[in-house]
Amino acid sequence: MVSATSSDPHAGPADPAVQRSGGSAPEPVPASVRHSVKILVVGGFGVGKTTLIGSVSEIVPLRTEEPMTTASVGVDDLARLEHKTATTVAMDFGRVTLSDQLVLYLFGTPGQQRFWPLWQGLATGALGALVLVDTRRLDASFSAIDQLEQHHPDLPLAVAVNQFPNSPTVGHDQLRQALDLDPGTPLADCDARRRGSAAGALISLVDHIYHPAPAAPSSP
Repeated sequence: MVSATSSDPHAGPADPAVQRSGGSAPEPVPASVRHSVKILVVGGFGVGKTTLIGSVSEIVPLRTEEPMTTASVGVDDLARLEHKTATTVAMDFGRVTLSDQLVLYLFGTPGQQRFWPLWQGLATGALGALVLVDTRRLDASFSAIDQLEQHHPDLPLAVAVNQFPNSPTVGHDQLRQALDLDPGTPLADCDARRRGSAAGALISLVDHIYHPAPAAPSSP
């Protein structure tokens, strides 16, 4: 089912830009825009990808959510996700204009591994990936990063730690070690429900795409 509304009870207030659209045709991209960038938003099941795109998108986001049924029992790990009632089965899509010359097109990927073959098509033409991490279920993030590194090793990525209300605090150095991140990979905290916070995570990725950190010198 394609939907323009969220089923996440913790998604927070609707983004003002989405409210302004009121279901009418979205505002066109400003004529001054000279660059468009396709960004993947990836991560494990229930990490907040749909919420992030919904909070930051200036258009009503496209969602392909389906209700979760008893068929998912024993297949999808709902630990710490007791309020989750729907799941993305294809993609989320949103748009955000970062400046008068740059617009981002956001493509959210499904979190369950059985839908990961869809990543291959969604990744075509992407210039970077934002990986959302939930410290309550950190193991779900390992496979998402491995998927990117295995199939898209040249795709720049940034990591954003989604701050759920009951998330344990984990230091960035500890997270970098746990996720085996390169020293130059951006790592930031964010609240996927808040437009400014979500936009900040995307900006860190865009900056990394256009101004990558120098590679660490190899050991002699």
